[in-house]
Amino acid sequence: MRITVKTGLITAGIWILLKMGVFLTGILGTYVVPLVMLNILGVLLAVAIGLYFQKKQEEEESNLLTDVKNGLASGLTYALVVSVFLYFYYSSIDPEFNAHQIAEFEAGLQKELNDPKSFQRIKDSNPEFEVKSKEEIFESLMQGPKSFYSPGSTMSISMLSLLLLATINSIFVSLVYRKIMFRKGQTAS
Repeated sequence: MRITVKTGLITAGIWILLKMGVFLTGILGTYVVPLVMLNILGVLLAVAIGLYFQKKQEEEESNLLTDVKNGLASGLTYALVVSVFLYFYYSSIDPEFNAHQIAEFEAGLQKELNDPKSFQRIKDSNPEFEVKSKEEIFESLMQGPKSFYSPGSTMSISMLSLLLLATINSIFVSLVYRKIMFRKGQTAS
């Protein structure tokens, strides 16, 4: 197995262990920002470490495109493993999280619909709402969060965002390595 793929698997495994540790201890509750930031860091580390070890193994000099491709191998592996894990996490391990997010949105929407000024603003925002009752508007507006907070859409969004991050990180890390660490005639120590 290529070192870049191994690096992607190892960094994804570390992030999964962190996510499960936070879930089992309940440290963060429903606050996900630190884990999202760690996920972003995980993509960067997967690309940077994988590309570093790949370049250390190379016997002949490579071009920028090859470096970007090798960085993407780590990033893609990381993105795939983490996204599939998130699908199973939100469908089997912690389905209450999605139910909590939907309930929070529902409470906020009920509050807005019960306020006459907010209700009128909502009715004015969409021509279809002019002839609908408050309950029909509520059902229409709840369709978005219900589909957004499903495990499938979470997996799709995480896959797209992680692939985008992996691509950007791969280009950036490749440029940094070529300009700073692995210049012609020099090797990293």
